[in-house]
Amino acid sequence: MTTPARRRIAIACQGGGSHTAFTAGVLARLLRSDYLDDTEIVGLSGTSGGAICALVAWDRLRAGAGRAQREEAAAALEAFWADNAARSPLARLQNAGLVWAGALQGLGLIPAGTPYALPRAIDGSRAFGDLLARHVDFDAITPDPAGRDPLLLLGAVDVLTGGFRAFSSRTDRITADTVLASAAIPNLFRAVRTHGGTYWDGLFSQNPPVRDLLDAGPDELWVVQINPSRIPSEPRSLVEISDRRNALSGNLSLYQELGFIEKVDRLLADGTLRPGSKYRHVTVRVLEMPGSVLASRVLGSASKLNRDVAFLNHLQRRGARQADRFLGALAVERAVRDGDPEALAPLVAPDALLHSSAPFRERDPEGVPLREHLAELCAGEFTVDLCRKQVAGDRGTWTVRVTPPDGPEGLGRVEAGLDDDGRVTEVRLGPVGSGPP
Repeated sequence: MTTPARRRIAIACQGGGSHTAFTAGVLARLLRSDYLDDTEIVGLSGTSGGAICALVAWDRLRAGAGRAQREEAAAALEAFWADNAARSPLARLQNAGLVWAGALQGLGLIPAGTPYALPRAIDGSRAFGDLLARHVDFDAITPDPAGRDPLLLLGAVDVLTGGFRAFSSRTDRITADTVLASAAIPNLFRAVRTHGGTYWDGLFSQNPPVRDLLDAGPDELWVVQINPSRIPSEPRSLVEISDRRNALSGNLSLYQELGFIEKVDRLLADGTLRPGSKYRHVTVRVLEMPGSVLASRVLGSASKLNRDVAFLNHLQRRGARQADRFLGALAVERAVRDGDPEALAPLVAPDALLHSSAPFRERDPEGVPLREHLAELCAGEFTVDLCRKQVAGDRGTWTVRVTPPDGPEGLGRVEAGLDDDGRVTEVRLGPVGSGPP
């Protein structure tokens, strides 16, 4: 009997300053989960704070991706963010001053400053490098042209040429300056001169690098997205407008690169591209930070500078909970694709409801008990379209192909509400809307 090939997973971490403590919580929980026992992590990428999370995890996973190495990577992520937190009275005072200065600048109440006005000895870059060196042994990292280790990519942009750069563990020497180049927010850090360029924060380029991550040959690409795709209401205040502009600009390159992957997947599926070509199908899954994680409407994007202990711990806890929802969504998808209602039943809350409208089978508009319809959902009423990304945010969302009993096949959307344990609390079947996926 042939042993099934292990699923090859690549993970991309979007940048977002202190908000990427959420990413650390996500990665720590995923690394400790049983789900990864049957997978191989072939690459990680990140930008800004996402680059730090990707680097710290990757550094431990170079020794292998067994349970022991994954636990070490999870613990290292937690240790880094504990060390990065503002704990001493002086550090807390400096943190509060920096965050509120950022908020007031966003409101136009005080002028923006320049890091070039500060002597290099106190501009923060040395302290940042020391922080990284306490958690990553850069002297032990050398280029890996043979690809023996998982691929690491760190995104930055050359401020002089405008060229995007993804520093690669296969061709580049990964140093503290490489990481700082990816995280050099222009109003906080001077541009970083390294590897023949002058670099700013990768938020202005690939956030995070995705297309080059395909060189690792993954079967699935998991993206940890910090900036929300949707918001519930129109931004009106200066803070809300600035925050939304920040999020949209951060998502622009990500959506373009994911759109490229989905297009290739569809061309492979319809035979326009041959499987024997240089392209291969890659299933895209997005784990998105729910908007409810960040409740402050006062600080806006300035909260990405916040190193308060309670704030960072809150983000990591919410990241772990969101990872549980993501894993729950994967388990639900697997049960439906396998046509196994018995595997699906334990994943559904007792009082969960099913709502269904065209192009799916019409059911009671008030909703019907979901547990009574598990066999129907597993009997082929729809199939998950793996050529379009699956999103786990406030809800788990899939684009599916629907085969109604009296009509042609078409596209529909499945949305599943998930609780903190990853159990389904509600399912809605309906038409494809205008938002993601």
